[in-house]
Amino acid sequence: MNYQRKGRSFLAKKHQKMSRALQRREDISGYSFMLPSLIFFIGFVVAPMIICILMGFTDANMTDSSMLGHFIGLKNYAKLFQDKVFQEALWNTFLIVLVSVPATCAFSLWVSSSIYQMGSFSRSFYRIVFYLPVVTGSVAVTAVWKWMFDGYTGIINSVLTGAGLIERNINWLGDTRYALWCIILILFTTSVGQPIVLYVSALGNVDRSLVEAAEVDGATNTQVFWNVKWPQVLPTTLYILVITTINSFQCFALIQLLTSGGSGTNTVMYHIYYTAFKLTEQSGHFGYANAMGVVLAIAIGLLSALQFKLAKEK
Repeated sequence: MNYQRKGRSFLAKKHQKMSRALQRREDISGYSFMLPSLIFFIGFVVAPMIICILMGFTDANMTDSSMLGHFIGLKNYAKLFQDKVFQEALWNTFLIVLVSVPATCAFSLWVSSSIYQMGSFSRSFYRIVFYLPVVTGSVAVTAVWKWMFDGYTGIINSVLTGAGLIERNINWLGDTRYALWCIILILFTTSVGQPIVLYVSALGNVDRSLVEAAEVDGATNTQVFWNVKWPQVLPTTLYILVITTINSFQCFALIQLLTSGGSGTNTVMYHIYYTAFKLTEQSGHFGYANAMGVVLAIAIGLLSALQFKLAKEK
């Protein structure tokens, strides 16, 4: 019996050692595959974030040979709350987010519900149509919109004057009354493609037995949607809310190509770029721009956390 126990104990220890060795080999293989992406993530995401936070406490500027500047504590952040240009840019950014995010989510859900009821060919066709602006270069899309909004030869002015809705051409991108809303419209049209594709997929994963049971019980289409379908597409909605919010906060290319921050369209992202790279002849702008970036990142993080919390409560 003693020999049998010793034999079983030996085999168990040997098996345990082999399992640990196998686990180590699997771990090494897994981390080896992750290493290129990990290096990229650390080098181009984590490291710049740390540098941005540190430089936000300095008076660094692009004209210094070292570009490191001197430690000035919280002066950059104190200056932000007194900078009316930054406050205007922050308000414009929040306005873009508050208008475009709900509109994008609501419109995408409505279109997806209509598309999902069509045949497979029509469904694929409309998904391609709405997703096309996403895969098209932002510069090309913006160039088309710039031509459409042109104050002299733009098609929008031509249509509106031809229909008698306006008496004379409007300088859409040069008038503070219209420019920011034009930006929001363009951002909306380029943002609905991905949510529509995601919603169509989410609706396809809804449990059909629950839908059929609700219909048998006499539920209307509206009741079926809000009580059966909506809870099952809520995780997709949360994801869409977060990515749309982040994209709206980071609106830059449209501003740069259409108005260069003029006509009341200055946003935090564009103001960061302008402060860091256009005002280098004065001291402290690079560090000041990094402080703006930190504030923007905090705002995005807080709003995303709020969205997660509200979604969990529902």
